[in-house]
Amino acid sequence: MTIREIRLIGDPVLRTPCDPITRITDATRRLVRDLLDTVDDERRAGLAANQIGIAQRAFAWRTPEGELGYLLNPVIVELSEELQEGDEGCLSIPNLWYPRTRSAYAKAVGHDLDGNEVELAGEEVTARLIQHEVGHLDGALYIDGLERSVKKRALRQIRETF
Repeated sequence: MTIREIRLIGDPVLRTPCDPITRITDATRRLVRDLLDTVDDERRAGLAANQIGIAQRAFAWRTPEGELGYLLNPVIVELSEELQEGDEGCLSIPNLWYPRTRSAYAKAVGHDLDGNEVELAGEEVTARLIQHEVGHLDGALYIDGLERSVKKRALRQIRETF
């Protein structure tokens, strides 16, 4: 079991768009194991590869019921026009939560380690997780999409904290 250190805001890997995974190698298998071990630690909800310092398109998740999953090369293929509001946080910006608007439904497709297509879709928390983690893989942080006044407050708190 390998639990990897989470990279914090300010680390350039968090702002780097991740490379697609073109071949399944032993390193890819280790990455998936590390993502699953790390997301399962302390009942975390989701974790993108760049949050553990690997700039490859992969993320893992853990449901509230404890089920684990992962996607390689995920792409969001559907977002609802209906929106949801809710506080959002991030392992790379620990202990700070801000209200963020997201689509109420999201669907992503990617692949597993055998090359099979895998789908992750859902509403509410699952929709938020998909959008948040794919954002990481694109080099974005959730604070980028905050409403202007909230973002200003968030950036001030982040500067004071980190």
